[in-house]
Amino acid sequence: MKLSWKVVAFMLFLFHSTNHICLAQQEGNDEADDEAEKQPTLPKGQEHCKGIFIWYNFISRTKEFPRLKNTTAQSWAFKSRVTILNMGTSELQAWKIFIGFQYKEILVSAKGAVLMSGVDFPAPVGNGTYLSGYPQTDLETSIDTANEFDKIQVKVELRGTQFGLKPPGNPMPKTIKLANDGYKCPSPTRRKASMYVCCVKDPKLKANKTTKTKFLPRQKGDLLISYDVSQAYKNNYLAQVTIENCHPLGRLDHWNLTWEWMRGEFINSLKGAYVRKVDISGCLNGKVGEYYGDMDFSKVLNCEKKPIIFDLPAEKADDAQMGKIPFCCRNGTLLPETMDSTKSKSAFIIEVFKIPPDLNRTTIYPPQKWKIVGDLNPDYRCGAPIRVEPAQSPDPTGVEAVKYAIASWQIVCNISRPTKGNSRCCVTFSAYYNKSAIPCDTCACGCEDTAKCNPNKPAMLLPPEALLVPFENRSVKAKAWAQIQHFKVPKRLPCGDNCGVSINWHVSSDYKQGWAARLTLFNWKSINFENWFTAVQFKKAGSGYERMFSFNATLLKELNNTIFIQGIEGMNYLIGKKNGSDPENDPDVPGKQQSVVTFKKSGKTWPNIAKGDGFPTKVLFNGEECALPSRIPVSTGIRFSVSLSLLFLCKFVSLLLIQRLN
Repeated sequence: MKLSWKVVAFMLFLFHSTNHICLAQQEGNDEADDEAEKQPTLPKGQEHCKGIFIWYNFISRTKEFPRLKNTTAQSWAFKSRVTILNMGTSELQAWKIFIGFQYKEILVSAKGAVLMSGVDFPAPVGNGTYLSGYPQTDLETSIDTANEFDKIQVKVELRGTQFGLKPPGNPMPKTIKLANDGYKCPSPTRRKASMYVCCVKDPKLKANKTTKTKFLPRQKGDLLISYDVSQAYKNNYLAQVTIENCHPLGRLDHWNLTWEWMRGEFINSLKGAYVRKVDISGCLNGKVGEYYGDMDFSKVLNCEKKPIIFDLPAEKADDAQMGKIPFCCRNGTLLPETMDSTKSKSAFIIEVFKIPPDLNRTTIYPPQKWKIVGDLNPDYRCGAPIRVEPAQSPDPTGVEAVKYAIASWQIVCNISRPTKGNSRCCVTFSAYYNKSAIPCDTCACGCEDTAKCNPNKPAMLLPPEALLVPFENRSVKAKAWAQIQHFKVPKRLPCGDNCGVSINWHVSSDYKQGWAARLTLFNWKSINFENWFTAVQFKKAGSGYERMFSFNATLLKELNNTIFIQGIEGMNYLIGKKNGSDPENDPDVPGKQQSVVTFKKSGKTWPNIAKGDGFPTKVLFNGEECALPSRIPVSTGIRFSVSLSLLFLCKFVSLLLIQRLN
């Protein structure tokens, strides 16, 4: 039977149409399957969460080498996943979470997030850690995205090491919570290998009445860094980095700023600052070398993934090639506004080159893991960059107009109080009513070599003059003083304090209307401290501050009656230590500054100087909080006012005896 050509054509048309319909249906099913994979299967009852849902899932762990019998010492490699899902009606910008690890965990990687402490992996997180999103920093709402899970949720894959939990137990954290302001999280619900929590907006928190904008408002902190993009091209951009000291007692000297490029960027040029290493080796190979094959890299400034940038000296401020930037070239000094508001800010301009796939004017990612340090200054902990409203500046033409940055990010850094043994300056105490001086605590600033000393023994009491010599020259004086005063001498002598700067606070007198003390600064480092400052706080006595004789001092009542002290002109330079007159026999001589301070006794509760109210409870040097000794001088004899009473009593008794004898 022969089929006509019309029938054959119709059958071919029908087959072709059916095939297209099947393919289209298959493609639609594939997309549906992809969305189904992205959508998490929520725990029972949690689909009604009306906020931010956080879900921690422990996946697995394996025993690591070396294999030990001691369970608490055995290490395990673990894997876990954290899911953050926006189930509310408000976009969550710059999300951040806290995970309360508790088994001496060491985090090796966190895909989809960065550590807010800015430290590198592997990072010890046994006391808990904060994570923030990267590259996905914001979580939009289901309503605004038609339930597009790529935009409303993020999954963070965690890998690390934990100690001390024997199977079949699972190393779960103590808690998980959202760390963004304005949200309230209950205690998480715990399961065998998972825990979850629904964090909702705090109804008691009153929102600030501000104009709703696309980006977060600028935050407050001890040190603020702005990363403002001023010009953008296909494969490069210009950004101004501004560092501003906002803490009344914070400070940086010879600052060094570092960060980590996450997408292969490199620094082509800098104005107002420079890099510690002019290194182009990272650009010659890999993706940078492939894309910029014809580029002359000899003119490139730095290709390191973690560049270190420092401020230029003052003589470069007017240099046409390196300077000419407002707030640049101050030799890395950032003073507090309480000292000099004109020197509390630094700035420089950076030219950054990008690589594929980020070849677009609007595709700009700021570097992550920011860190800034100084010579002997506070420990600043910096968070992740937060996208904020574009920075404003006066129009360069001089007309009354405002120029906006293309994009702006803010990095908030806060001062972290030094932990025991991690200070860089320390305090010694002495008093007129006690013969012995109390030195800085053993290992107050850490101990690297403990082979010949005992890091656990308290520091030995000293004759006051021993504070003038380096620790390595005090042993003979300390043992001789112990013999005279009948103190015990340990078999292994205590280790030194190892601090670069020490401050002696000596209570010199106590009388009815007031009291006085002597402050002495010792610089045991080889560097000089220009425009130094120190600050002291008291529990009771600070408000009675009266006068300082050789230094400038101000009572800051708004800062818990802190006394802010700085050298007057001619005495504002704390020089470094120098060799003795006979270097072979004489000890090194520290740089030294000294002044007397007087206080009035006023108010309802007078300070009891003999019982320790005359000693500060907090001391800072150039913003760094110094380690205080763990004890204070005690009154070993009868004070002068008591002695008068005894004399009167003795005289009275003598008169009575004389009368009876007569």
